[in-house]
Amino acid sequence: MSRLKRDPRLVLLFAAVLTALLGAVGTGGSGRLTNGGYTAAGTESARANRLLEQRFGAGNPDLVLLVRAAHGGVDSAAAREQGLRLAARLAAADGVGAVRSYWTAKDSALRSKDGAEALITADLAGADRDAARTAKSLVPRLTGRHGALAVSATGPAWVSVEAGRISEHDLVTAELFAAPVTLLILMLALRSPLAALFPVVIGAVSVVGTLALLRLLTYAMPVSVFAMNLTSALGFGLAVDYGLFLVTRFREELRTGSSVEEAVARTARTAGRTVAVSACTVALSMSALLVLPLPFLRSMACAGIAVALLSAAAATVLMPPLLTLAGRRLARPARLGAVVRTPRRAPRTAAPGRAARGKRTAWHGPAPEPVWQRAADAVTRKPLFYGAGCAVALVMLATPFAHARFGLSDERVLPVRNAALRTSADIRAHFATPAERVLTVVLPDAHPVLDRAALDAYESQVRRLDSVAAARILPAHDAVAPPAVGAAAPGAVLSVTGPADPQSAAARKLVARLRALPAPGGHLVTGRAALLVDTAKAVRDRLPLAAGILVLATWAMLFLLTGSVLLPFKALVVGALSLTASFGLMVHVFQDGHLRRVVGDFAVTGTLDMSMPLLMFAIAFGLAIDYEIFLLSRVKERYALTGDNRLAVVEGVARTGPLVTTAALAVAVVTGALATSGITVLKLLGTGLAVAVLVDATLVRGILVPAFMTVAGRANWWAPAPLARLHSRLHAPPRPQREDISSAIAAAKPSMSASVVSKEHIQRTSPLASSQK
Repeated sequence: MSRLKRDPRLVLLFAAVLTALLGAVGTGGSGRLTNGGYTAAGTESARANRLLEQRFGAGNPDLVLLVRAAHGGVDSAAAREQGLRLAARLAAADGVGAVRSYWTAKDSALRSKDGAEALITADLAGADRDAARTAKSLVPRLTGRHGALAVSATGPAWVSVEAGRISEHDLVTAELFAAPVTLLILMLALRSPLAALFPVVIGAVSVVGTLALLRLLTYAMPVSVFAMNLTSALGFGLAVDYGLFLVTRFREELRTGSSVEEAVARTARTAGRTVAVSACTVALSMSALLVLPLPFLRSMACAGIAVALLSAAAATVLMPPLLTLAGRRLARPARLGAVVRTPRRAPRTAAPGRAARGKRTAWHGPAPEPVWQRAADAVTRKPLFYGAGCAVALVMLATPFAHARFGLSDERVLPVRNAALRTSADIRAHFATPAERVLTVVLPDAHPVLDRAALDAYESQVRRLDSVAAARILPAHDAVAPPAVGAAAPGAVLSVTGPADPQSAAARKLVARLRALPAPGGHLVTGRAALLVDTAKAVRDRLPLAAGILVLATWAMLFLLTGSVLLPFKALVVGALSLTASFGLMVHVFQDGHLRRVVGDFAVTGTLDMSMPLLMFAIAFGLAIDYEIFLLSRVKERYALTGDNRLAVVEGVARTGPLVTTAALAVAVVTGALATSGITVLKLLGTGLAVAVLVDATLVRGILVPAFMTVAGRANWWAPAPLARLHSRLHAPPRPQREDISSAIAAAKPSMSASVVSKEHIQRTSPLASSQK
């Protein structure tokens, strides 16, 4: 182990072998992913679905075949013969449960209005991924031409297969686009191909580890088929950011005159700690999703937490040996990484401000970027004007979110030209009662014969309700599989045809009326509209807990960093405000259907999946707080040196602006590559995250944050005495290194003592003072 620590080549060799093994583990993992988990468990509709499956042997079909008859319609003799043969072939296949067809069930709901089409539905055995595996093997053999019939497929299981196939293809396309563009951005920023290559290598290792991690996670819980794309993009983006932070800090240390070994050690100690805090920030943001009752969000939370920690581990383990081997070849002039060379007549050791009384602090940091310095200087001179204007602009961008409508994902997440989506659209258009319009009322204690009069009266009452197009009592032996011999299975099912849009306000009101209407022996209501109502209520009930976890964890982490009571609250408010623009964009583009030529065509449903804003908020908020930490750490360092709040804010923004912007641009490219996907969910997340990150790194960090911190003044750094003592014990500042003090003293004038350099002298020699002159 000691030899491994001494020789960086052994570390890299070990990492290469481990990466190859992880690549082998991750191969083929997409076959274990599922497309589901968007509805809450334990609700009334979930209990009704479970009762339908357990007692009656029925439920929502996993596979739906749309059969078109060429001549004579589906009632012709040829169509009937071919249809019965097709249904029997489906029923005889492995993994197939109950099968219903128009020709066997004699159900008019399975026949199109013009009689040219009919449906065959099938329940597939096993969990969602087992059903998808069965559909993957069956559909290619069952679709196409069968004599006089033309067959196409849809249904949740086949949609899951198609979504997995498309997302896997889109993952490769996005990576082929994101990697070279990210490399180009880093080369322009760092002005060194070798320095730019290191973060990309870390990102590639992180992606390989992410795919292996997802496969291992599928053995513990169902994982969404879209997790592969999102977590790979997140892992690559975070790893590139972390690698960029480490490379930049290493170059700073080299330009202070440190040896390569000293520079690597200081980089691991300083920037490595920043990387660890950043990973914890993203992980804590994602952990808030664990308390929400949606399996999709819980699986994404687990994957996101693990990916953030994996990206940090890859960066902190691999970058030190890479930097050691590269050595001074990385010490070239660059915009990111240039340092302030302390002139002999202008020492950089000064009397500290109130935040660090009695301690000597040397300022070694990246040189301020003139553009960012001028912008920060202008903002801090008129903070109310610029801050209020920026806040108003963000709120105006968020106004479309005021009319957001939330729904559930279905097959319309697929590309508009996908065969499964077109088949579902044909069923909606040509059949009187498509499955999504049907609300099913389960009457578990009603006897289909003994309670017939009560059931007929209940059916009549339901038909008189608003928005009910049709209602029909189906006894158990008619609606589902026949009971066992000699047993009279109690229970009945009421099939109710509701509004055409199951996610409309009228559909939600109908669910409430059905549940309030007394029924023989009690009842449970399910169906798409009921699932939406129950899921929305379950999410609303848990949102305060999730928000509390996010607020407390973020506040505590930022308090430990800054020792301030106000700054953590400011970060929470500003972090939420920075997402408003992307939320407004989500509604304007993906709900209302504008700008489709910009992001690519997709099916407009008039709603947003309710899980998407929650997922996007967790990821984007973690990234926003991540950039906040990097900025505050620099501002706090400068404030501790000078005690001048405005000077600290200006130089903190000026020195971190280029690095944060480059890091955010890299993340925006990686997540924005998801917008090229044909899957609407990935397109929405990629577009929203890219906009959120860019808005946060420019408008928020460049205008809103410095404006607020300027207005707050010394209150930024205030804390009650008990909390201040707690912070001093838990977060003591690192002791200055001996060589840092020695170099600062040697650079000073012999007649000027480092312990008595005045605050005015620091201001005169600062870049801000130079620019003002």
